[in-house]
Amino acid sequence: MIPAEAVAALFPDLELVELCAWVEHRWVAPEPGADGGWIFQAIDVARVRLIYDLRRDMAVSEDMVPLVLSLLDQIYELRAQLKSVTRAIDGLPAPVRTQILAALETP
Repeated sequence: MIPAEAVAALFPDLELVELCAWVEHRWVAPEPGADGGWIFQAIDVARVRLIYDLRRDMAVSEDMVPLVLSLLDQIYELRAQLKSVTRAIDGLPAPVRTQILAALETP
């Protein structure tokens, strides 16, 4: 668990006020800390890194960040669902798996 100040310090030009704005915009959702601040988990820091890269390296405008994050979240969710489907198919008998693969190859 990492406090907000430590998270901001991980990035060369990320001011704490900007990180706070990202939390207020609900782009990242750390847990509330006992002192009234926020506590970031590793997944939150990864999300901050993504937002930082979008804003700095990719020059995504502030008003477009929610759209980009939403689309990326949908992709991640679809990937998780696809993994679940793959695991389910892998557990089926070989003839059934073969039928499924054949059906997927047919246009």
